[in-house]
Amino acid sequence: MIVRSLLLFALAAVAEIGGAWLVWQGLREHRGWLWVGAGFIALGLYGVVATLQPDAHFGRILAAYGGVFVVGSIAWGMAMDGFRPDRWDIAGAALCLAGMGVIMYAPRG
Repeated sequence: MIVRSLLLFALAAVAEIGGAWLVWQGLREHRGWLWVGAGFIALGLYGVVATLQPDAHFGRILAAYGGVFVVGSIAWGMAMDGFRPDRWDIAGAALCLAGMGVIMYAPRG
């Protein structure tokens, strides 16, 4: 169940971060409305993927996903835009990911 959840979080991150990046490229980098439209589609898919999580609590899923989003955004920036995080970026991302683990996978009675 945890592996499925982590895979869904990763897929959600690709859809959301990729979608936002496509919109950014379309508007800020003047690549055109086709890029923006593709970004809108990817962002919509992110919303669908989030509903596939096994936990039924919207607030918990979105709060936990925040940690994945932070780490994924840094990784995307490194891969696609040449961003080089400093130690504080890495430390903050690690804290966010740890928070995601606590929110999502802590044992509950």
